[in-house]
Amino acid sequence: MTSQIIDTSIDILKQLQHPKGLFVAALDKRTHYSRQAWIRDNIYCALGFEATQRHAEVVKAYRALLDVFLKHEHKIDWAIVEKPDDKWKYIHARFDPETFEEFNQDWGNMQNDSIGAFLFKIGDLESKGIKVIRNKDDERILQKLVYYLNSIQYWQDKDNGVWEENEEVHASSVGACVAGLKKISKIIDVPAVLIQKGEETLNQLLPRESESKDVDLALLSLIYPYGVVSDEQREQILQNVESKLVRERGVIRYTDDYYFNRNGEAEWTFGFPWLSIIYKQLNRPDKTAFYLRKTLEVVNDASELPELYYADSDEHNENTPLGWGQSLMIVALTQG
Repeated sequence: MTSQIIDTSIDILKQLQHPKGLFVAALDKRTHYSRQAWIRDNIYCALGFEATQRHAEVVKAYRALLDVFLKHEHKIDWAIVEKPDDKWKYIHARFDPETFEEFNQDWGNMQNDSIGAFLFKIGDLESKGIKVIRNKDDERILQKLVYYLNSIQYWQDKDNGVWEENEEVHASSVGACVAGLKKISKIIDVPAVLIQKGEETLNQLLPRESESKDVDLALLSLIYPYGVVSDEQREQILQNVESKLVRERGVIRYTDDYYFNRNGEAEWTFGFPWLSIIYKQLNRPDKTAFYLRKTLEVVNDASELPELYYADSDEHNENTPLGWGQSLMIVALTQG
């Protein structure tokens, strides 16, 4: 059964990846997820290909993202010269997978974590000998993304966070930028003070996600893939997530989440493989196996991992299969 689910999941990722390299978020044609590519989703979707040694597809995705940034280099230049004072002046979070144009509707597009995530994985892949950077143009745009994070003052910038919602300083966004700057500093110039400022904010915020949220599913990213928290911070995050957010068919994003709320907070399935991956890295076979079983219990009859289930029900929403979740499940199922 496990090998069948892995094969199905790889096939899903292949369907999600457009010819030019970007992944759309989900397959269901009834939803805009099937027509739009988020920077963050691409980072997480590529993890499944990386876990199964499909490096050509991984490189294709990251080079497509580099091309997105290069296409919009003039906008990045403006933001470097002057800190953006409006949402549309930020680097957008989602793009057309064919034209690489922005989807510029007024929504929570200030997502600093996506830039940090991108820098982190470029640095990570290069350190593993997986060559993503092609030329001086790529190096130039990577350097400009560092300048961009400095210009927006990411360590104190109120962005929309992973969930595209409240404008606050989010630990998950700051931590992603810290991780990205650390990794990419092996390749391009990153002033040490730029990392230090982010670390100071993290230490002030954690274990909270933000002023309004004491615990949030997005905080797991600071453990995996970023690894930017201390042992004590890691244990506090895990304790808070497991005691307050874990449900029967998924992990709620945070308490009182209104999105897809039907008699209670929606239960996001990718929280289960995410926790399994983390506990595998911590050499906790009991918890690793527990959350892997929970993952397999919530795949549907087509071996697809839905985005979420409605509270206390076996009904999932239409964003199925969700690439991000399907990819994390591959990582959880293949980790040695």
